[in-house]
Amino acid sequence: MSTYLITGANGGLGAATARELAARGHRVVLAVRDPARVTPPPGDTEVRRLDLADLTSVREFAAGWSGGLDVLINNAGVMAVPYAKTADGFETHMAVNHFGPFLLADLLLPHVTGRVVTVSSGLARTGRLRLDDLNWERRRYSALGAYSQSKLANLLFTQELQRRLTASGSAVRAVAAHPGVARTGLDRHFDRPLALLMKALYPVIAQKKPEYGALPILFAATEDVPGNAYVGPGGRNGERPRLERRTDHAGARELWEISARLTA
Repeated sequence: MSTYLITGANGGLGAATARELAARGHRVVLAVRDPARVTPPPGDTEVRRLDLADLTSVREFAAGWSGGLDVLINNAGVMAVPYAKTADGFETHMAVNHFGPFLLADLLLPHVTGRVVTVSSGLARTGRLRLDDLNWERRRYSALGAYSQSKLANLLFTQELQRRLTASGSAVRAVAAHPGVARTGLDRHFDRPLALLMKALYPVIAQKKPEYGALPILFAATEDVPGNAYVGPGGRNGERPRLERRTDHAGARELWEISARLTA
């Protein structure tokens, strides 16, 4: 039996991933903003509070962790939310999707024995990383642009983490995954025109259940994939996860250094 920690496991992909891992007999810790609103799945499961938009919460969560951790799954995320900054001064997408998971992984890494899985998105390919303006202070804000940038940051984080793990001789692997298009409620902040378009396209392009979107995450977390792998959906409904093609990004090391500085 292995121990899995899943962030954002209150619904959608995280909840589907937690249910499946618990059904396989693993110990699963669900890290969520509001534990009172979460009913954990049957099995050896536990719910703990974690707010990735608040670095103090991240530090408190990590300080309270004891014992081993086989796999950390950085799943929690926000998408296309209106412009806002967190108490730490970060744009919301970068805070929840990148800076919070970055710090959490850094603090928990001494406990991790297997791998760190980070959930990205197919929209990462449209992301433009502005290392001089990660928090959208010098350019016109785009909700989808901010989301895409944060998802690209997930891939760069995985790339650089694997480089550092390899250099240190660690057997821990850093892996990324993306679910394709699944109905998880993550798009609830879309403005009306985009929401109507997505509603019309869903029957054509979307996997109808979060369980299908969770399959690449489960594959990345449990199958024998190489470090820095990127797992995506395959088949009509995403039922056959596959390794995606990806190229290393020259900005990965610089993003890491900036993230380390900003999260202290």
